[in-house]
Amino acid sequence: VQLQASGGGLVQAGGSLRLSCVASETIFSINAMGWYRQAPGKQRELVAAITSGGSTNYADSVKGRFTISRDNAKNTVYLQMNSLKPEDTAVYYCNVVGYSDPWNALDAWGQGTQVTVSS
Repeated sequence: VQLQASGGGLVQAGGSLRLSCVASETIFSINAMGWYRQAPGKQRELVAAITSGGSTNYADSVKGRFTISRDNAKNTVYLQMNSLKPEDTAVYYCNVVGYSDPWNALDAWGQGTQVTVSS
């Protein structure tokens, strides 16, 4: 299974972007889908995640500004980012944890998409 992330770009502070991540094939079972980010010189951190049951979890720094959602029929997870701040600048990665088939666990990462927020 390959993940293709898109939607990054350059935006002014206060602006919005919507990231998308689509899987190359139907995934047998998904435990959770998430978005992580890594800024230069910093460790990769969880931004938001959504479980198979629809429960969501957000980093404190993005609560109230970012929304994660998923479209199971399209094998896609989204991250709507509003009120962007310069400190949101990072490479954003999508992640899927589950099973690609009944016998093989899956922990897949997308290639990353750059988000740059100018002040």
